[in-house]
Amino acid sequence: MRTVIQRVTEASVAVDGHVVSSIGPGLLVLLAVQKGDTEVEAVWLARRLPLLRIFADAGGRMNLSLGDIRGEILVVSQFTLAADLARGRRPSFESAAPPGKARALYDRVISELSAGDTPVRTGLFGAMMKISLVNDGPVTFVLEKTHA
Repeated sequence: MRTVIQRVTEASVAVDGHVVSSIGPGLLVLLAVQKGDTEVEAVWLARRLPLLRIFADAGGRMNLSLGDIRGEILVVSQFTLAADLARGRRPSFESAAPPGKARALYDRVISELSAGDTPVRTGLFGAMMKISLVNDGPVTFVLEKTHA
């Protein structure tokens, strides 16, 4: 699984001009499920995200987690993160998981996250979405868990 994690002061997802999800301070997570990914990677990711200490404490150091700031998380499926741009001019999506498997593992990440104390919102899997965000910092990380 490959993710881009953005620390935000707010973020929202719109489909066909209608906002389907929005959050205040927290994390926007763009998630790509890749071939070979399993529930092991989904559970690992869901357990890791809320614990990342990437929010500023009173001294301005990245010392606080999502739970510490009582933040929210918005998870959006984005298969284009699985693209290979190494050759040619057109991206190859060969490493992206098929939609059925990707949906199941995306749902597993959401389910695991929802079992915790952090409010979880989502995009609309497979839809053409417009994402709006205010990146805080800006702070952006790439987190990837590959299968063993």
